[in-house]
Amino acid sequence: MKNPLRYQISEYDCGPTALLDGISYLFEREQIPPELIRNIMLYCLDCYSPEGESGKSGTSCTAMMFLSNWLDGFGRAGQLPVSSGYLSGSQVHMGQNGGVCDALRRKGAAVVRLFFDIPHYVLLTGIEGDSIRMFDPYYMDRAYAPADVRMVEDAPFSHNRLVPVRYFERESEELYSLGPMDGREAVLLFNEATKLTSEKTIEYFI
Repeated sequence: MKNPLRYQISEYDCGPTALLDGISYLFEREQIPPELIRNIMLYCLDCYSPEGESGKSGTSCTAMMFLSNWLDGFGRAGQLPVSSGYLSGSQVHMGQNGGVCDALRRKGAAVVRLFFDIPHYVLLTGIEGDSIRMFDPYYMDRAYAPADVRMVEDAPFSHNRLVPVRYFERESEELYSLGPMDGREAVLLFNEATKLTSEKTIEYFI
């Protein structure tokens, strides 16, 4: 049984929330071991605020890279059919031949760092025409996005936004932009049992 994706419960936990949502999107609830949940929460929220308050600057790129490597090792050890890859800098873009869109076409997911006033982690789960299916874990009780960003209320297991691809590609620090190349980051996630490959289906090439 799949769980609906969930929202962060503070101003700071978008990183662990997006990672856990990625796991919820890819796996049945009964498959997910508690060790995975514990370790994601253990290693995130590692940044200190300017006032020295633990966790109040969210989750670092170093922590996300570590967790991507840990998840991949967890999968190779046979604990869960999960695999993961970490992309940074110019590797993170929405081009058709890039790693992020390749993962989405292969029934994977991607946690990306983008801008929402400040750096923010969200989950990408698919491609729909010229838009990306995205679950933004920051709950808002009012409309805030431009008209061409579509709010989605009837897909709780996969996404709550449809965002035009062009938003992500901007190098400026604007809503849902991936921002300057040197600060870009993505964690790719796959369920190896459902991942599309050239051996499984011709859809992989389309």
